[in-house]
Amino acid sequence: MRVCKKIASVFALVLAASVLLCSTGAEATSSDGNHYTYIYDCWGYDRESPDAYSVTRTITGSDFACGNFVDPEGLYVIGNDMYVADTGNSRIVQLRYENDVFTQVKEIKEFENNGQPDALAQPQDVFVDEEGNTYIADTGNKRIVHLDPDGKLVKVITRPEDETVDQSTDFLPQKLVVDSSKRIFTQVQNVNKGFMEFASDGSFTGFVGASKVTYNFLEYLWKMIATKEQRAQMDLFVPTEYSNLCLDSEGFIYATIGVIGEDKDPLLAQPIRKLNAKGTDILVRNGYYEPAGDLWWVGRGEMSGPSKFVDIACLDNDVYYGLDNTRGRIFSYDFQGNMLYAFGGHGYKAGYFINPVAIEDLGDTLVVLDANLGSITQFTLTEYGTYINEGLSQYKHGDYDASAATWQKVMRLNGNYDQAYIGIGRAYLRQEKYTEAMEYFKLKLDSTNYSKAYKLYRKEWFEDNIGIIIAVIVILILFGYGYGFVKKARKEVEKG
Repeated sequence: MRVCKKIASVFALVLAASVLLCSTGAEATSSDGNHYTYIYDCWGYDRESPDAYSVTRTITGSDFACGNFVDPEGLYVIGNDMYVADTGNSRIVQLRYENDVFTQVKEIKEFENNGQPDALAQPQDVFVDEEGNTYIADTGNKRIVHLDPDGKLVKVITRPEDETVDQSTDFLPQKLVVDSSKRIFTQVQNVNKGFMEFASDGSFTGFVGASKVTYNFLEYLWKMIATKEQRAQMDLFVPTEYSNLCLDSEGFIYATIGVIGEDKDPLLAQPIRKLNAKGTDILVRNGYYEPAGDLWWVGRGEMSGPSKFVDIACLDNDVYYGLDNTRGRIFSYDFQGNMLYAFGGHGYKAGYFINPVAIEDLGDTLVVLDANLGSITQFTLTEYGTYINEGLSQYKHGDYDASAATWQKVMRLNGNYDQAYIGIGRAYLRQEKYTEAMEYFKLKLDSTNYSKAYKLYRKEWFEDNIGIIIAVIVILILFGYGYGFVKKARKEVEKG
């Protein structure tokens, strides 16, 4: 009987272990992108998260007098005005968002050029500055068009006659921004030297932000001994081509790289970059992982491979959003490169996309353009997302007490949220509460910030106890001299 009971007990344990393993496997399967919003924890596992954004509405061109959008490629927002580069219809459509309602303002199809009508052809992007000047990447016509606030032509920029520019290829501007000095930065198809920069008068001034050339050393050695025909068949060692760009509130360029070589680690390719005036990448990357989208993916199928960023948007609190075209997701990062959350996916449900190509922030909302569906989806911050943005904004403006309190609210909504712990730790660090900060950083394995807190704590401890330390050192020195003197005197006495 006892043997039977033992066998039954062992069987029950095996069965329980099997159920546990099965449930764990099911959880891993469900966490592989099936929930809408998720985060990566300090161990690299994706965890389900409360939604930071909810879908407000989806609009199409048929909702307005302009009619359906056809293969739209570009989106730009300034104030309450949203501009759509309706590529397939060769036009720019201006919409206005007021009192939670979108209305059509105008559409630009053509303009007067030297007294003659001049039509746009498949424009892929648009930018409007504070004065109302409109800059259009008129891709089909191989030019950039600058119109004044009244829609009159100011200048046309075509391929520059410069020795650094390949004259055998077409000038096909796809994306562009204009800074406060009226300098135009444009991403041009098949140009891998960085963004082309034009002065306010339209003259070409050079390339900005060229990626560093990378190559395999063995391939390099092979190229040195290979024949001309063999070298022609090998890939060139060229920098990576950018896919999009935007300007932040301080005038820095945030840029994305959409295509990464198959032999290159996406987490090391730095697909999101922040460029200063010299074109140097100054993006802070202090998070657990590089701002590169998904950490895990499959190698086969329609949505295989790493995240492919096709656009980026920046908020005033230095939060930025990368739009992934591979799996239709939006990745949010803070100013330190920490991933805040990711949401979205491929599909026809609200909040999902088929071919997302552009993202912008419109007030407290996000708008995402889908080229295949010809639609724009608007997302509004939830309570959870609002607290996260508030905590970061308060920290940036130096209100550390309020920031810590806001992160406590985030923790009540999501107790597994690593960035809430880190946010509280950073607030304590700024308040010079180093031991408290160290505790929060330690909980989430944030070694970088923990080291900062520990160094400051150690410095503070030495400053507070310097008198005691010096006194102890003096006592030890005197004790050493005294002991030596006594020992020497004792020897003299013994000899005498």
